[in-house]
Amino acid sequence: MNIADAARRVDDAARNAMSIEQISLTQPFSVREAYEIQRASIERRRARGENLIGIKLGFTSRAKMIQMGVDSLIWGLLTDAMLEEDGAPVDLKRFIHPRVEPEVCFLTRRDIDRPLTALEASSYLEAVAPAMEIIDSRYEAFRFSLEDVIADNCSSSGLVIGAWSNRFEGLRNAGVLMRFGGRNVQLGSTAAILGNPLRSVVQASRLATQAEVALPAGTLIMAGAATAAQALTPGLHVQCEVAGIGQAEFTTYLGA
Repeated sequence: MNIADAARRVDDAARNAMSIEQISLTQPFSVREAYEIQRASIERRRARGENLIGIKLGFTSRAKMIQMGVDSLIWGLLTDAMLEEDGAPVDLKRFIHPRVEPEVCFLTRRDIDRPLTALEASSYLEAVAPAMEIIDSRYEAFRFSLEDVIADNCSSSGLVIGAWSNRFEGLRNAGVLMRFGGRNVQLGSTAAILGNPLRSVVQASRLATQAEVALPAGTLIMAGAATAAQALTPGLHVQCEVAGIGQAEFTTYLGA
């Protein structure tokens, strides 16, 4: 496997909003190599001036783990170029086949440089916010293997974060609602995120330690999807509400 070449392929696909064939169809590779491709593709972004701001977790649903035949989470990296302003319009022209998922996002207040316990997790956090992740696989027809999706930075493409709150106590089973144009399109609960989204912080600490990296204070941790993803089209007003925390929203358009 040529790591640099594969990283260039997924990076070019994301930058040009042009889908590519699954890499694994012609060049099988391991999960370890997939993360090497992911890191190399993010380094290409950083060379263009993007800055790392956090991480996103994938497969935080037990059903999704079973479906993909894995027993652990996957993770991707977030850069400042992915961050969309809450309430602002999002141009869909820069995506291939975008979908949106309602989530919660954590902001760390202390460096995370070792595996945390569940009892410690909240003491490492500054705030929590309702959020949405825009996912957009760079592969044709949104089809991929486990290795492919990791290499493609776990389909991460954009994120919208609502107002920050320090209300962590109600996160275990908070209602989650996503609306398109005032119409309910997804209903769920934060319990779908590992039973409690705070467990995502624990998992993030373990994954980072395994990768021999630290998560500095001020890191964003996107905890994982609370419901299924919904396809985005131009002309939508998209709103996510997490009970007891608040809401996040954006509109979509298709630029010239």
